[in-house]
Amino acid sequence: MQTTKPALLILAAGMGSRYGGNKQIDGFGPNNETILEYAIYDAIQAGFGKVVFVVRAEILDLVKDRFLDKINDLIQVEFVIQSLTSLVPAAYQNPERTKPYGTAHAVLCAKEVIEEPFAVINADDFYGKEAIDRLGKFLTHPQGDHQHCMVGYALKNVLSQHGTVNRGVCDANDKGELTGMTEREKISREGEKVISRMGEDVLEISENTPVSMNCWGFQPSFFAETEKRWKVFLEENKDNSKAEFYIPTVVNDLIAESKASVRILEGGKTWFGVTYPEDKVTVEEALNFMHQKGVYPGKLWEPKKVRM
Repeated sequence: MQTTKPALLILAAGMGSRYGGNKQIDGFGPNNETILEYAIYDAIQAGFGKVVFVVRAEILDLVKDRFLDKINDLIQVEFVIQSLTSLVPAAYQNPERTKPYGTAHAVLCAKEVIEEPFAVINADDFYGKEAIDRLGKFLTHPQGDHQHCMVGYALKNVLSQHGTVNRGVCDANDKGELTGMTEREKISREGEKVISRMGEDVLEISENTPVSMNCWGFQPSFFAETEKRWKVFLEENKDNSKAEFYIPTVVNDLIAESKASVRILEGGKTWFGVTYPEDKVTVEEALNFMHQKGVYPGKLWEPKKVRM
């Protein structure tokens, strides 16, 4: 059976406003490893052949300095820029906009350097070895042109101890395929319950509900479908300086229009991320524990520990 080495697309252009800095390049591991280095390490082991960083122009040199020497000999590396003018015709550029256009726009910025099936992850989230491995297996073997996937995580495992979070709450059919996602805001644990507060609306959500943590696997056809919707988004939001173009919005549209299927993969066992400064200690402790237990070697980038 013919196989293809997939690409790992890392969304690293976020502003980190709640964290207070460039968490994409901040060190958390015992040897000052960034969070995303673990995903890259796991991706190399899972058979990925390329890693693509989507970054802001102002941190491009910092990202290159942080990662290139470590991984350049292990996997193909590409960098692309997400800016306020990337793929935005002059007529739609809004001088009042200050933040990037969102995750689906970030994906679209990489369309010129990715021709193979690809995974998408956030730079500041730890997804776990199992998740990257499942994505690799799905994307490595032939699928239909419009058969995508995502790794689902139980809501109880993806909350923050230091504030509220937003999550894409998933619905699925009996085939284990995604039928839709609803973005729920300001989610936190309140006593024994998990609550979402959106204005005056208060919603209790089962703690075992699967949610999207932006851990996706796409066929290359996703670029063309996203680009069609990007043009519509720009026209509809030309006077809105805060509107964002999200991956779940595109995925929901494709499912509703029967233009794609999205399989929910098992593998969402371990997740932690950095949203607030207080999250750093928790992440450091978790990564140190994994090194101590042998999940990762003492030094992540010892050549003998990484297999191609």
